[in-house]
Amino acid sequence: MSVSTSVSQPAVPLPVAVPLRAALPWAIFAGVLMLLVTYFVGAEQGAVSLVSGEWVHEFVHDGRHLLGFPCH
Repeated sequence: MSVSTSVSQPAVPLPVAVPLRAALPWAIFAGVLMLLVTYFVGAEQGAVSLVSGEWVHEFVHDGRHLLGFPCH
């Protein structure tokens, strides 16, 4: 007695080409967002502070140390 089994292979998805015109606005947005985050983590509450008070400094305090920015 013979048992035959058939195994089907899953279809391999083909990569989709993303045109540069579609990706460029998202890349610019991500770059600006990262610059803004780096400013608030690294420079806020210093000589060029945009927000008065200590709340921004306290909110990003551990991130400053993690990224190597001195704060005190």
